[in-house]
Amino acid sequence: MENYYLTKAKFIKSIVDVKEAPGEYNSSVLFVGKSNVGKSSLINALTNNKNLAHTSSKPGHTRLLNYYSVEDKFYLVDCPGYGFSSKKDVDYEFYGKMIESFFDNNKSLKLVVFLLDSRHEPTDDDFDFYKFLISYKYRFVICMTKCDKLNMSMRSKIYKNLKSKLDFDPNKFAPLLVSINDKNSILKLKNTVLNAVMEG
Repeated sequence: MENYYLTKAKFIKSIVDVKEAPGEYNSSVLFVGKSNVGKSSLINALTNNKNLAHTSSKPGHTRLLNYYSVEDKFYLVDCPGYGFSSKKDVDYEFYGKMIESFFDNNKSLKLVVFLLDSRHEPTDDDFDFYKFLISYKYRFVICMTKCDKLNMSMRSKIYKNLKSKLDFDPNKFAPLLVSINDKNSILKLKNTVLNAVMEG
């Protein structure tokens, strides 16, 4: 039977400054997206460990860059969500500096998993981060989350929304449609992560 999961994972540390990042492995994969899009839940699904990354129904739960060792080979990095700020400008400035520091000449970054909520159109914050992401030219994949909650009509709108809201060509670079309740979609994401780490 196909192994759907990354089966060996553990929390290592939380950081603000990329200079504090653990250095045991030379490969990392970043999970990023707006608040409450499902980053932590997806990491838990990938590792088949619902207690690995802390989740919350309250937006803005993740506040630091959380590093998880996977298969004793690379890191999964859970990034704080953008687009929610209880302290408004203060938090946005803090987030911006942290992310720019992480992206600046990060030789260990092999893949960015850019999460978008499949049930909604991409927001202005999603568009801004997408433009920021492509400016750095790191390898990335767009991952549409919570796809089990879609009907056929909603699924058909995903590609249209990506094209119109992000100016992203989903026919050229197909997004991943995932759900934590769908093992096959988790397997596709796992293989995407592993391929990026091995090829990087």
